[in-house]
Amino acid sequence: MDLLSALQELGKSTGFANLTVGNITMLAVCLLLLWLAIKKEFEPLLLLPIGFGGILSNIPVADIAGPHGFLGIIYEAGIHNGLFPLFIFMGVGSMTDFGPLIAHPKTALLGAAAQFGIFTTLLGALALGQYAGFEFGLKEAASIGIIGGADGPTAIFLTSKLAPHLLGAIAVAAYSYMALVPIIQPPIMKALTTKKERQIEMKQLRPVSQREKIIFPLLVLGLCIVFLPDACPLIGALTFGNLLKESKVVDRLSKTASNEFINIVTILLGLTVGSKLQADQFLRLETLGILLLGLIAFSIGTACGVLLAKLMNLLSKEKINPLIGAAGVSAVPMASRVVNKVGLAENPYNFLLMHAMGPNVAGVIGSAVAAGVLLAIAG
Repeated sequence: MDLLSALQELGKSTGFANLTVGNITMLAVCLLLLWLAIKKEFEPLLLLPIGFGGILSNIPVADIAGPHGFLGIIYEAGIHNGLFPLFIFMGVGSMTDFGPLIAHPKTALLGAAAQFGIFTTLLGALALGQYAGFEFGLKEAASIGIIGGADGPTAIFLTSKLAPHLLGAIAVAAYSYMALVPIIQPPIMKALTTKKERQIEMKQLRPVSQREKIIFPLLVLGLCIVFLPDACPLIGALTFGNLLKESKVVDRLSKTASNEFINIVTILLGLTVGSKLQADQFLRLETLGILLLGLIAFSIGTACGVLLAKLMNLLSKEKINPLIGAAGVSAVPMASRVVNKVGLAENPYNFLLMHAMGPNVAGVIGSAVAAGVLLAIAG
């Protein structure tokens, strides 16, 4: 009888006995993410660790994403306190060339225009909280709106400060839309432009001196210190990483920040973001609302960048290809690659990658500034 009881207890402790419909649903979703990463190569650096982290978090009994599981421990150490996003920004800074933005400074306006989706969606989230029964106050709405910047680290940083209870859904939404840029953006870009506009060729950018590249991050940080100190953690990490690169005197540090350091943090961040795909946390009406609002925010940001580029062409003799406005979202360099691909499809001599990098890196700065504004208002 004791042996039978032991076998029964053993049976109850198996994964099969404890699987729920929610677990099975989320395991299917995570396998889909892995398929998109491996088969379709949709930003595998993001989707592969997120998808695998989601699988680990939905294993019954093991509690891998719990407070004492290894993913739970990493989450508390680097996501909950907003540390990993700052590390990511440092690595991004060390890989970013601000030369295209310095050479063509008016493209900074396209990066600013793309942030319009953030504030539009903030109002939408507040409306859902007011009229649809969602528990979205100003802090929650600000955290949801930042998804429109298509900047996962910024979304995590702001949400960890304002609405940590929404961190899982917002992190997953932000990184998912970053990864799905090649699917989401092209239809919007084509719908808002004519074939003739998409064929506009842009002249080669002027060379930018090392002195300009050194002064630029210091100038950006200085302006942030004066006007928006709340954005300084993100801007400071970004500009420090960029100064490592452009100073040309600390190659070891620059190479470490842009390779080993950011790669390690990306693995840890991806797995822990995926750990928030637990069925009991993710399969809720609130999460669906966040995903929908995030998609709207990202779409509005893309559209605003393209539309402002068209307006600039009406007011300026020097024409720019309006496709580069879509790169104003801060998904670096995914958005720039998409712009270049769409441009080449219309004109095989239309190389827009470096031109798109101007608004793209401006979008990185813009999303960090937007996060600082929201933190100042709602924090």
